[in-house]
Formats: sequence, structure tokens, C-alpha cells
Amino acid sequence: MYDRLLVPIDGSPESLEAVDEAAALAGALDAELTGLYVVDTRDYSTIPEAKWISLADELEREGERALEEAERRAEAAGVTMTTVVDRGIPHDSIIEYADEIGADVIVMSTHGRTGLDRFLLGSVTEKVIRSTELPVLVIRAQST
Repeated sequence: MYDRLLVPIDGSPESLEAVDEAAALAGALDAELTGLYVVDTRDYSTIPEAKWISLADELEREGERALEEAERRAEAAGVTMTTVVDRGIPHDSIIEYADEIGADVIVMSTHGRTGLDRFLLGSVTEKVIRSTELPVLVIRAQST
């Protein structure tokens, strides 16, 4: 059914809940699990190149720390997780990376946002759902 699962991670408790679900699913299916952290480059497009390089390095280290925690949680569930830090627009990077690795499903959390906030801000999860043909397993986060 599912041989390769992708779980995007942003370091939030909600994304770690998605890791727990993805690890449980990967373990039950004997599937490969990959964690992806995307440094959102849109927020820093006006920063001079020299400053961006050092900031990007720090943001990547932050991503690596988030992925290390995700790996620990996956290992606690008996699953090995491959991890990757990428740069780009989060929803685009998630979809592109899922295609690159041949993912069968994307497992993501949602903050359960409704109303005006969701309409104005959108969400990475919603954009992924609307932009991919892959199944997306959305985990309603309990920590919100």
C-alpha cells in the first residue's frame, strides 16, 4: 500500500505529533520514513546576500535540531527515519521532494485553524492538499 512516507517537520509540537503517527504507520507497513524540514526562503528575499548566508546556516541548524527530535521519536517507535533540510517555499518543496523520493503518502499536522485566519493566511497543509495528487494524511494536532 504505502512503501515511502514523507513527513514535513517545522519543529512545532504539532509536527512532532505527525511524526508519531507517520512512524506508527511506517512501522505497521514496514515502509520507509523521511522527515523534511524546509527553510522558507520567501521571508528573507530582501536581505543582502552576505547576511542571508549566515542566517540561512542558522535556520538550517534549527531544522537539523528539529529533525533530530523527530528521529528520536521515530526510533522510539522502532522506525528509522531519513532526514533532509531543504530551502524553498514550503508547500512547493514538500511536493517536489515527495515526487523526488517517490513518496506514496504525505503525513502532516494541522493546527485546526478555521475562519478568517485560515482564509487570509492559508496553511502549508492546505496548499499541499490542493496541489498534489498524492494522498495526504492530515493529523489533527492535540496540542492546540
